[in-house]
Amino acid sequence: MDQQTLAPMIDHTVLGPETTIDDVKHVLDAAIEYGMNVCIPPCYVAEAAEYAPETTIATVVGFPHGQNAPTTKQQEAVVAWKAGADEVDMVINIGRLKSGAGDAVESEIAEVVAAVPIPVKVIIETPLLTDEEKHRACSAVQSADAAMVKTATGFADSSGYEGTTGGATVADVELMSAYLPVKASGGIGSYEDAIAMIEAGAERIGASSGVSIVTGAPE
Repeated sequence: MDQQTLAPMIDHTVLGPETTIDDVKHVLDAAIEYGMNVCIPPCYVAEAAEYAPETTIATVVGFPHGQNAPTTKQQEAVVAWKAGADEVDMVINIGRLKSGAGDAVESEIAEVVAAVPIPVKVIIETPLLTDEEKHRACSAVQSADAAMVKTATGFADSSGYEGTTGGATVADVELMSAYLPVKASGGIGSYEDAIAMIEAGAERIGASSGVSIVTGAPE
């Protein structure tokens, strides 16, 4: 896949707790140069939209653990949209899913989807789920009419969960793509990684290594 085709599929990402506005501008500069999208913290959306009005800006809701109150997530999404976000990536309530409260998970997603006129991508945090739970999560995302299902925040491996990898896998992308378009995110650091996810069914890639991925592609 050449650079021109690949770049619009990349959400060049900076979401760490120490992210500054200069970090965000650096990501935006790279996105402008190569034709990528960005995914940035919500506190910087307004500044980013002013700095790079032609760039597709995604931000996060309920990030990274997903345990905000549903109303809070809804309000976060509205604030982000009004600030200039073009898309939001929301984290499901993983504990609710694991406890069998699938209706609550679906309702929460649907409330966010209904609150904003922009695409909602839903992070199900695959490293923390069994395959059966992944199926239930994807079904909830689909039923709530979200635009896309996303693998992971990339932060699960630092949350004290033994045995987690924190990122996307080919097997998970294949499973998820049976339900909705997939954004593969977490641990994707090279062109080869990205292509493996795309071949598995991913339509979007979230990565802090967006430049490396795109420049590794043939021109």
